[in-house]
Amino acid sequence: MTTLKSFSAQFTDTAPSDRYTQLRVRLRIPKAYQQEPIISNLITRYGLKVNIAAALLGANGREDGWFDLELNGTQAQIQSALIDLNDLDLEIWYEEDDEVW
Repeated sequence: MTTLKSFSAQFTDTAPSDRYTQLRVRLRIPKAYQQEPIISNLITRYGLKVNIAAALLGANGREDGWFDLELNGTQAQIQSALIDLNDLDLEIWYEEDDEVW
């Protein structure tokens, strides 16, 4: 897995920011954010298309949520969204060999 900081450097160096791309990320959303529209904000704030490929949620929202997301948008949109998620201090992972295309 790669951290957001190394991802950002790699992501911005690979192609123009207006290039449409897809990235699969894994995200842990702490129970403290249970009432916050974290994933919905990726769509409304950054114009991303988000597919929830998998999710693991505890019964009655007593535990953190784990999400496997496919993010679709321009590189600039995805980078901005990931910076916002990082600012919320969420754990974000992606496989280093995942294709960014």
